[in-house]
Amino acid sequence: MSNISPTELNGLDALALAELVQRKEVTPLELVDVVISHIEGLNPQLNAVVTPMFEQARAAAEGDLSDGKFAGVPFLLKESAAAAGFRHSSGSRVLADFKAETDAEMVRRYKQAGLIAVGKTNMSEFGLLPTTESALLGPCRNPWDVTRSPGGSSGGTAAAVAAGIVPAAHGADGGGSIRIPASCCGLFGLKPTRARTPKGPGVGDSISGLVIDHVISRTVRDSAALLDVTAGPAVGDPYAAPEQKRPFLDEVSTPPGQLRIAFSTEAFNGTTVHPDCVQAVAETAVLCEQLGHIVEEAAPIINAEQFLSAFTAMWAAGCAWGITGIAHQSGIKPRAEMYEPVTWGLYEMAQQISAADYLLAVQANQMMARQVAHFFLDYDLFLTPTITEPPLPLGSFNSTADNPMAGFDRAISVAAFTPLANATGQPAMSIPLHWNADGLPVGVQFNGRFGDEAMLFRLAGQLEAARPWKDRRPPVSA
Repeated sequence: MSNISPTELNGLDALALAELVQRKEVTPLELVDVVISHIEGLNPQLNAVVTPMFEQARAAAEGDLSDGKFAGVPFLLKESAAAAGFRHSSGSRVLADFKAETDAEMVRRYKQAGLIAVGKTNMSEFGLLPTTESALLGPCRNPWDVTRSPGGSSGGTAAAVAAGIVPAAHGADGGGSIRIPASCCGLFGLKPTRARTPKGPGVGDSISGLVIDHVISRTVRDSAALLDVTAGPAVGDPYAAPEQKRPFLDEVSTPPGQLRIAFSTEAFNGTTVHPDCVQAVAETAVLCEQLGHIVEEAAPIINAEQFLSAFTAMWAAGCAWGITGIAHQSGIKPRAEMYEPVTWGLYEMAQQISAADYLLAVQANQMMARQVAHFFLDYDLFLTPTITEPPLPLGSFNSTADNPMAGFDRAISVAAFTPLANATGQPAMSIPLHWNADGLPVGVQFNGRFGDEAMLFRLAGQLEAARPWKDRRPPVSA
């Protein structure tokens, strides 16, 4: 073993670990063994890692690794990511025994960057809810308070990173599933511009571009560097994000200049926002002013009823798309008892949505994206709470067969701010700048212009330097 203790390693981000490997101060196998030890020690309390990949990880660490930027650094994949030979359940009992035959393009790119997958993380069924409590995988617990949810759907990823199991891990975001867990667990989470990262090879896009993959991380620079190694279209992708002008990692240390920032704490759908979330935005607005930015209260004009109707139609159709695909592959007709109540409720809702209705919903989102783009002619960024409440107790999103949509209705209330960026395709990030009186993290969200993650990374780097969070650790941690 190297002279560097596990405690010292726990304080390092992925880029710093990669530098140690490159300088031969630590071996990839040593890092993998430390992460496996963390999983074995913490997972009984958190249930964050649900598909171990220990043998493969050790073999990869001792084999010929790619010489990529993150060579030898342990990593975790969300359970929705296809990794050849491993369970690919997406949190559903129906797929409990299904194994992926090939790697997803994102997984291939992570390997090419030298990352070593040590396991896969917990998620809600098909990623439909902003919590992580599937019937198949069981509840994931927030390391800041194990009676509370880590958010979702990438809750296992966030819990693992917050607890110090790994410094960064894979997630996916279709309505806030990177940003919400980042907020609940005191981490940095960026949803990239639509099509910045690929969804292939199994699909061209997911729910007309609502869903995109990236990571949740402890540091801003890890997020930027990991986007550098995964960004760009794959062969045959239906469309691509605008090319970045230079590496995202370079943006983190670049001064943002004076930005014009709009802020709002009023949810488009009228949901009451918790005072802790309002305070987090107010403090962030003051901090931005102190850093020299122009900050004023303003928000894009959104037809909330139309937006909610369109997003719900697309979400339900996306759920039905998944269930129907499974039925075609398995030859088994879908039945209510095969799925969780909220999943089946969305599936049944989708049966009432025609092809024309779906295209009208897509068109409504596109028209709203135009309206929001006009708002961003006057402002560089838009600041809001990430979610409307601090981390919620486990069970807050439960549904029953008698009331299958209860969990979804609760989700619409809690995740009032995040789906906008999925609908418009704009990049958005949750930053951990505030902890409430109970010691729970409360994130704030910045939406940026389409294709301009660079500006978000510049501001994030500035805010991270002004109010560092990397060394804040939860009660349950390595």
